[in-house]
Amino acid sequence: QVQLTESGGGLVQAGDSLRLSCAASGRTFSIPTMGWFRQAPGKEREFVASIKWSGGTTYYLDSVKGRFTISRDNAKNTVYLQMNSLQPEDTGVYYCAAKLALGVSDWYGAYDYWGQGTQVTVSS
Repeated sequence: QVQLTESGGGLVQAGDSLRLSCAASGRTFSIPTMGWFRQAPGKEREFVASIKWSGGTTYYLDSVKGRFTISRDNAKNTVYLQMNSLQPEDTGVYYCAAKLALGVSDWYGAYDYWGQGTQVTVSS
């Protein structure tokens, strides 16, 4: 089993920054890929970014490229999402997720473990 705990959400203004953290515990050695997703009210859960624990290869949603950065601290079993130049359309609940199978995916169904989510609200 893997447990994921997010933190760092909040209410900010357009143009501000936030850093989300996701602490993983349990069988973390079994996780090749970690991801961040978000879900706005009335919309489907959307891939934001992912990172491989080994090697650190990253992938991003096109609309966040250049603004968001995903990173990991292997020693702390923690994944981060640095979000800069936030816009109102970035508003939503942000979820951390762990994918056990090898390979990359932006489909939420490919991820096996999820955190409880943290709210990010960006006002205009």
